[in-house]
Amino acid sequence: MADETRPKLRKVQASPDHQHGQPVVVLSDPMRLSEHAVALPPQVIPLLELFDGTRDFPTLEAAFELRTGVKVGPEYLDSLVSALDEALLLESEHFARAYGDAVERFRTAPFRLPTMVEATYQENPELMERVFEEYTDGLPDEGETPRAIGEVRGLVSPHIDYQRGGPVYAQVWRRVAEAVRATEVALVLGTNHCSGQGLITLTRQSYSTPWGILPTAVEVVDAVASALGEDAVFEDELNHRSEHSVEASAVWLHYLARGGACQLVPILCGSFQRFIEEGRRPGDDDEIFRFVDSVRESTAGRRTLVVASGDLAHVGPEFGDRHPMGEAERSELSNADGELMALIAAGDAEGAFQRVQEDGDRWRICGIAPIYLALRLLGDTRGEITGYAQCPADHEGASFVSICGIALG
Repeated sequence: MADETRPKLRKVQASPDHQHGQPVVVLSDPMRLSEHAVALPPQVIPLLELFDGTRDFPTLEAAFELRTGVKVGPEYLDSLVSALDEALLLESEHFARAYGDAVERFRTAPFRLPTMVEATYQENPELMERVFEEYTDGLPDEGETPRAIGEVRGLVSPHIDYQRGGPVYAQVWRRVAEAVRATEVALVLGTNHCSGQGLITLTRQSYSTPWGILPTAVEVVDAVASALGEDAVFEDELNHRSEHSVEASAVWLHYLARGGACQLVPILCGSFQRFIEEGRRPGDDDEIFRFVDSVRESTAGRRTLVVASGDLAHVGPEFGDRHPMGEAERSELSNADGELMALIAAGDAEGAFQRVQEDGDRWRICGIAPIYLALRLLGDTRGEITGYAQCPADHEGASFVSICGIALG
């Protein structure tokens, strides 16, 4: 590579590992455009933090030496940049071509292929049905418990893998099963874990599940695209290919809606971090107003179900915390989650977001965007909490992901 190259690192996935007994950080493409990964010693990570597209090779050398006292030469930079580009981890012409080809393949495919099958569920419909039945059969009998809500119009569901979240999934989807069977249009709002700047990312592609194809309501997608702009809502469309959040709920939806006329509107929701950092309220955002109005108008007169597919907290060393989650910390998390779930069950979209904002997103609530938008779409709503769990996120029992189920009427 020439000295004038100014490498810019994409948003990549970084995982600690060991090679030949030495610690390394393995960088890979979260969008899975490339099967290649790059393993680097931890000491090189500060150098990658300088790969922002503004520095040429001499500037990178000088900046890295100033930060660390370590000298790197142009040969090493050339080798490093070449390896990163080969793995499609840089913003480059190579990446742009690969990305364009992948978008074209995704849009012209007969349907969106499942991505969670091997890790989370069975592709065989009979086996998958048996798994879901086991989750549901293991729940306590609902009995004659009074219902806190009337007609179900929505729900909050996890998007964690079924092995860890199965009972919480089963609790909420059992509660809303009757509503699902009567649904004509299901809006599934999932966390966009690879989001760029876009708040709303759509696709016209239909999702495949073990029970066949769950068709997308293209007319609703078109209406939202018209309101927000085609370029804006389809810029990151390829994220639908590998993002699991919509898929996790779509499989349960299709399981319960089999034989019906339910259509899907898959919606990936970008991060609300901008609102948190800037001290703004999403309720004042014009794009969110236009999104809500276009969805309501395009689904008017049809039995519509709104699904927020989002997890709650991500805590412990696995997610960057310095200390493990002991009993005291888990109890504090339960209290914080309980307060947030109460606001969601009260239909208080602004209050739920404000709670996350006031905490500085201390608990890393990855589902706040889909949950907030679901509450806005539902308007006047009340909820019934059906389940809650803290799921282990490492082998040491020091990190956890908390999840919940809430039926919304």
